[in-house]
Amino acid sequence: MAAVLKVLDEQARARLITRFGEDVATWCDELPALVERLAARWGLTVVDAKPGNTGRTLICHGDDGLTKVLKLTPDRTIAESEAAALRAWDGCSRVVQVLDTELAAGAILLEGIDPGTQLLEAGANIPWAEVGDLLIQIHSVTPPSDFPPLEDRVVFMYRLAERGLRGSVAEATLSLETLDRARLRALELATGGGRNAIVHGDLHPGNVLDGGPGRGAVAIDPRPSVGDPSFDLADWVTLPMRDGGTLEDGFDAIAPHLPGFDAGRVRAWCAALAPLFVMRPLERGERTPFVDAMLSFCW
Repeated sequence: MAAVLKVLDEQARARLITRFGEDVATWCDELPALVERLAARWGLTVVDAKPGNTGRTLICHGDDGLTKVLKLTPDRTIAESEAAALRAWDGCSRVVQVLDTELAAGAILLEGIDPGTQLLEAGANIPWAEVGDLLIQIHSVTPPSDFPPLEDRVVFMYRLAERGLRGSVAEATLSLETLDRARLRALELATGGGRNAIVHGDLHPGNVLDGGPGRGAVAIDPRPSVGDPSFDLADWVTLPMRDGGTLEDGFDAIAPHLPGFDAGRVRAWCAALAPLFVMRPLERGERTPFVDAMLSFCW
């Protein structure tokens, strides 16, 4: 049975309402009972809860002594999409593996990753060779025929961004017109060439975990589509810019580990996605050198 743990605090509830609207309150109210039922089904004891914008991630101990992760979302399509991508990558060592699902309940049971530290916390010590291998693995799998095109992912991201930007503090620096120009750039890239692969869709250092000496970098939380794999590189090549480096420093870090690296397309994606990198910092009133550098891509 689930341990005595508040599976959804008020802050997490507020994030879900912001993301899905007031109607999600019913799901939030029913979540503890759902967790109890799934914990009994899969032999889990819930020991921790992680924040998220599209659901709840619970760290569990299994009856077999292994750590497992129970992911739950009120949007069944998110669970279905994530499970489909992870199953397409079944056997890929650089991707978290699915143990079981109950998609009608928006639930996915995943293997635990130990120690599970986000590469977001690695600072300048990114294991670039492992990241390169991760990208090679996920982009080498034949895309399922029923996956949506990358264009759909782009439309969704910019629709969400526009909703967040309109009337926000960030709009004083980043206009809706600038966001729309970037959206058109991204749509042109998504529909204008590049080889087809399964695109993770949210492959930033917060969604890659350290699997320890025997496993290395492991990707989680895909938002999959089919399209240009260069889309998945933008968060990585811009990392050195956060510490005062340049985009070229990012290229130099990843290119030796990624045969076929297309600097032109990656650079174009960085420019198209630049507004999405700076919205949250601008909302917090941050004008760092990184924010200014990304804003320069927008004009």
